[in-house]
Amino acid sequence: MAVLAELAFSAADLAQLRFAVSPMWEVGTSFRLLAAGAADPVHRPWLAQVRPRIAAAGLDRGRLAELVRPGAYVPDFLNPAPAGPAPALAAELALVTATPAERVRRDLDHLGRHQGGLGPRSRALHADPAAGLPRLAAEIEVYWELALAPYWARIRAVLDAEVFRRARQVAEHGAGHLLNELHPGLSWTADGLRLARRKHPLSRERAGAGLLLIPSAFKGPGLSTRVAPPDPPQLAYRAHGVGTLWEERRTAARTGALAAVLGRSRTLLLTELATPATTTELADRTGLSTAGVSQHLTALRGAGFVTAHRAGRTVLYARTGVAESVLAAGG
Repeated sequence: MAVLAELAFSAADLAQLRFAVSPMWEVGTSFRLLAAGAADPVHRPWLAQVRPRIAAAGLDRGRLAELVRPGAYVPDFLNPAPAGPAPALAAELALVTATPAERVRRDLDHLGRHQGGLGPRSRALHADPAAGLPRLAAEIEVYWELALAPYWARIRAVLDAEVFRRARQVAEHGAGHLLNELHPGLSWTADGLRLARRKHPLSRERAGAGLLLIPSAFKGPGLSTRVAPPDPPQLAYRAHGVGTLWEERRTAARTGALAAVLGRSRTLLLTELATPATTTELADRTGLSTAGVSQHLTALRGAGFVTAHRAGRTVLYARTGVAESVLAAGG
């Protein structure tokens, strides 16, 4: 039965309240959304593009699929406390692979109780965490390259805007106002923070000092918490502005001035990369030869307009924030 969890705050706890953008939180929440099989109205364009890639790579049947399931407990070791405001995926994976074996086994035991047992890969991880964690990290890297890296510039822009928006709230109204406005399930009182509809109590005796707020692009409407002392408790929530994440950004009209600088073919490729794509897909869309597309993409990548993301034999190309700005100015 749900309870009203109360997290007390001292002056020291309030002084340690901070935000962080976490790649691993995006990995978990996005994979859960994919696994749910639903056509989420906000993320429908992303789901349509990514689901076939994940299935082709076998990731829907891999290690991550056994650990991250819709509506189920996710092992806490997959969400280490971010050391800074925006760590890279590699930094967070280093923390995951360094998780002590007893912590991995404790989290997996908890997962097994929740879902009536562990899958074969999770049982292997339980038996030998030192060997299993690097394999899990390698699979997460593949997932990242296929599902999140090509879109990361967009996702980061939404998450950074959320952090700046909340920082302004603190500057203008104070931390108490921020926590009261952050989510309907939160309320700030003179004694601390209250979380509605949480299944288990949350106290300072069970949690570390401070509070780490994690805005997420793929979170559902509820709140997610991670309590693993001595780390600060983490509170993940859906970021404001996620509804605009997949808005059409194709700017094919009025790009004549830009084509005069970059050339017609490279401008065309940039407009087509509103959706990340492979060389073959771009050739099919534009009518350019595969060799020509490859040559142009190499030049655009060298100029900082395009990024390449490899997973196995697949290489996906995506526009950078620089390209978005140039297209917006030219269009």
